[in-house]
Amino acid sequence: MSEFVQVVGPAGVMFVPAGQAPAVAFTPEEQAEIRCRTFTGQQVADLDAEQVIETLAAARRIRAHTDAIEAHALARLDQLRGSDRYVADEAALELRVSRHTAALRLHRARQLTARMPRVLAAMEAGQIEAHAAGRITEATDTVEDEQARAVDEQLAEKLESGRVSPTNPANLARAARRLVEQADPDGQAARARQARAGRKVELLPGEDGLSTLTAELPAEVAASAYARIDALARKQRHRGDARTLDQLRADIHANLLLGHDPEVSVPEAAATVFLHMPIDTALGISDTGCDLSGYGPLPAPIARHILASENSVWRKVLTDPANGAVLDVGRRRYRPTTAIRDLVAVRDTECTTPGCHRPAQHSDYDHLHSWHHNGTTTHTNGGAKCRRHHRLKDHPQWTLHHNPTTGTSSITTPTRRHYTEHRRPPAAPPEPTPSDTPTDRTTSGTDPPGDPPF
Repeated sequence: MSEFVQVVGPAGVMFVPAGQAPAVAFTPEEQAEIRCRTFTGQQVADLDAEQVIETLAAARRIRAHTDAIEAHALARLDQLRGSDRYVADEAALELRVSRHTAALRLHRARQLTARMPRVLAAMEAGQIEAHAAGRITEATDTVEDEQARAVDEQLAEKLESGRVSPTNPANLARAARRLVEQADPDGQAARARQARAGRKVELLPGEDGLSTLTAELPAEVAASAYARIDALARKQRHRGDARTLDQLRADIHANLLLGHDPEVSVPEAAATVFLHMPIDTALGISDTGCDLSGYGPLPAPIARHILASENSVWRKVLTDPANGAVLDVGRRRYRPTTAIRDLVAVRDTECTTPGCHRPAQHSDYDHLHSWHHNGTTTHTNGGAKCRRHHRLKDHPQWTLHHNPTTGTSSITTPTRRHYTEHRRPPAAPPEPTPSDTPTDRTTSGTDPPGDPPF
């Protein structure tokens, strides 16, 4: 009986006699994409975890490539129709989307083909999907063509070198915003002021008796408002409320807007957001380096405007701890001092897990080298992790690493996929407040590991 082998080619997957099998000139990724195009739901149901992950990756690459071809096609249709005002209407019928959605896709296609060819090439190569590309083009919408092309080149170089990860659209959008700020800092500030002047609230009718209420607000205002709502929701949850955090946040949001007292108070610090700004920028000597935790770069004039608000609180950040406050409790205590928590929050700015942007001040202190394996409670052995990723760290099939010195984080999944993210150099540690002493109630005694147990 003849032996048959599986061959993957442009026509799909087929079985041929072993002696007649042609040499396969396709990479493993290309073979996975071909199989993905020919799969049925039943075939997917028979895959193991490794094959499923390969299929997901192949589906993502196919989708990214298809998004790129759609952009080329929309741009070509626009050219053939002489940029007629009804191009989006014509495209919407065939794409089976609303005219508004088609218009957004058409605008993105124009930007990509005319001003950002390297981002478009990354889409064709399966690296970036339309959603991420849209976030990038939004960041460059307001700059001139020459500046947009410069951002396109620099962003492509960062992607190729690994300095920017394509795994999260937010990462790409942040990187693009920083490059735009560098390309045109003066114009960026003017556009930011214009955008802030266009703040608004919209009511979007939904399905099943729900609607969406959205507000476009200055980034620091939105971050503070969300932080307060989140803190109120968590306090209710800790009191035993059976609603989910999402439900609590939605209900508290509505109650506050309707003038109803949610019957809870929250410390002012719970609604704090961190704005990182070099001293030379604060003094107006430079216009670089401003970053809002959980959001990303801000134009320096806007950051200085926030800094000048009567409600803003300044905190000194030193290159070295200088006042003798407790920043290392070694193996004496599991729980970190307030000084250590503050230092880690300011240094890391956000959850240190690749792709996560939860502000560090609303995250847990994580023992990078586990307490249970002789790890110490210090700022050098601590990192910010949101509660979800803090718990994930102890999952036996996941591995999370963070280097606080270099700002490099990595995560390895159960199928041994490895993802690395290089964030901006960590900020210098903050000067602890005078109340942070060894007798602080959060640092007294020999605390055993609490909730979460990390």
